[in-house]
Amino acid sequence: MKHTLSIIVNNQAGVLTRIAGLFNRRGFNIESITVGKTEEPGLSRMTIIAQGDSQVIEQVKKQLYKQIDVHKVNDITNEPMVARELILVKVNATPTTLPEIRNLIEPFRSAVIDISHSTITIQSTGDEDKLNALIELLRPYGIKDLVRTGFAAIERG
Repeated sequence: MKHTLSIIVNNQAGVLTRIAGLFNRRGFNIESITVGKTEEPGLSRMTIIAQGDSQVIEQVKKQLYKQIDVHKVNDITNEPMVARELILVKVNATPTTLPEIRNLIEPFRSAVIDISHSTITIQSTGDEDKLNALIELLRPYGIKDLVRTGFAAIERG
């Protein structure tokens, strides 16, 4: 089962490496990791998506708390939360296909953020299923480049 861990850590060099190393040493794959500053100066929030049963995740949480730079660890998998991922997709585009692509991305509430003579770059946010569906619809036009941020998640309320 996929678990979503929200971890508050010190915002300093080496913390990300140590946290990722902890997962690596235990043979756990991190499917997604997002890190950014919080409202508190000097702290960052890491959102990690990892596979494992509840017992494994409990062990990981205990190991995380042993890290000096970790302040708080929450498994928010079963909590009410808001989670989003950002993608940037560069797609081949001609004057003929440009209107088609614009119409295609509209229901996804995506935005065109760059246009060149031969490409269009689209920005979209949402959950994994929504973004994968958009990518599959854009694939026939020829995806030149694709960037995914990983998920950012926060508990509701």
